[in-house]
Amino acid sequence: MIRNKILSIGLAVTTMVPAAHAQEINREIGDAPAHVKKTYSQVPFEGLDQSWYNGGDRRDSAVLQTKYISWNILLDANCTHSFNAPIDHTVVGSTALARNDEMEVSVAAIGGDFVYNNAHARIMTQFGTRATIVPRNDLSVYRGQYAMADVYRYISEAYAGYHFNVLHGLNVDAGMFMSYIGLNSYYQAENWEYQASFTSDNTPWFFNGIRLQLYPTSHLKAEAWIINGWQSYGMFNSLPGVGGNITWIPNSNIKLLTNDYYGTDAPGIIGRHRFHSDNSFLWKYYTGRKTAGINKMALSLTGDIGFEKGGGVNGFNSDAQKGPAQYFASVMAYNRMWFGKNKWAWCIGGGWMKNPGRYLVLYPTGDASPLPNQYNPALNGGVGGTHPFSANPGDGFEGWDASTNISWMPNQSIEFRLEYVHRESSVPYFAGQGGVTSPTGYTYTSLPTGWAPDLVKKEDRLILALLFRL
Repeated sequence: MIRNKILSIGLAVTTMVPAAHAQEINREIGDAPAHVKKTYSQVPFEGLDQSWYNGGDRRDSAVLQTKYISWNILLDANCTHSFNAPIDHTVVGSTALARNDEMEVSVAAIGGDFVYNNAHARIMTQFGTRATIVPRNDLSVYRGQYAMADVYRYISEAYAGYHFNVLHGLNVDAGMFMSYIGLNSYYQAENWEYQASFTSDNTPWFFNGIRLQLYPTSHLKAEAWIINGWQSYGMFNSLPGVGGNITWIPNSNIKLLTNDYYGTDAPGIIGRHRFHSDNSFLWKYYTGRKTAGINKMALSLTGDIGFEKGGGVNGFNSDAQKGPAQYFASVMAYNRMWFGKNKWAWCIGGGWMKNPGRYLVLYPTGDASPLPNQYNPALNGGVGGTHPFSANPGDGFEGWDASTNISWMPNQSIEFRLEYVHRESSVPYFAGQGGVTSPTGYTYTSLPTGWAPDLVKKEDRLILALLFRL
């Protein structure tokens, strides 16, 4: 149940566990049955309560479990209303939401974990608006031939590997993984908040590459990555990205982790290097009885720091010769309280981000997009909109957000959530009443002279979501 924004980087043993925590995405579980313990030397994090994590699977038992397969079915449907009321119904600056004032299917996914002896694999398909929203900033798909965005858009996870009985476990896997930089899970059913804070929404949701996971002790995981690049299907330049994760869970009430990355992710600018460090602390500070009162309370705190240097930019400090500062600094914090026999939960929190150069800012869509249409580059002559959102060195961006929600969870497989979100930015960024598409809000309307996307600095919205997981 410890799935952190793509912690599908987990131990394969859980794919065989039909008892508690059997379908944890990252498979760092406990309560393994005897036949698993005979197959694998050790089960890391055994016996720990991981159901409360922000970014983790809250279920305590498997349903669709066989000897060799743990099936997974997810449905995420939402309806959101922006008080800006854009005429084209387009949501700007979110990977969880796409359309205002409409019922949308954000994710419809089916797949599972497959295991035979020490060999294992995971495949998860994805349909819905996120299949287009999440990879839209991936410039690697424009390098070379073959439509990689189309090839991968209906897959969220696909990898295979082998488990070695070394220490408390060693996994070697290759394929497409969920990323846990930014703490939140890719699947909203695993997150305390629905609309992610800037820290999570502007950092990767997936990696293509190779990973090695080593469990030196029953409470510690260390892993290394060799990947194509920062949330990219292909490679931007001549070198792959490298990074790693360290996760320490000393007991059922505390979890600490760090994720670190280094790569060259500016297309065609070989001399520009990126470093990013993501760090989280989770603490369950109160545990009560399973009564109608308060059952438990917990908080999560995440801080990110990173920079790009070379190729015309200079990290944290501007320099007349080397270029302007270009860095990323952010923090987010959330507190959640469970009550009513763990069937209800209330969450409050928010975050802040500063990103000079805007190299990690989610670009606005429509006529405000600086990117060509991935699925039809011929549109707009292969370039972005007529009024593209600038992301040049020296361009500043700062934003903050706050949200609160109430969740009703009648059982472990379904959740109804109502959330209120306020977001602000230092520059016009969110969709205003005029939208970002055209004067009528439709793509087939010609753009008259003088028309421009309506971007504003503030946004307030309500979100109603239904989250199903089996």
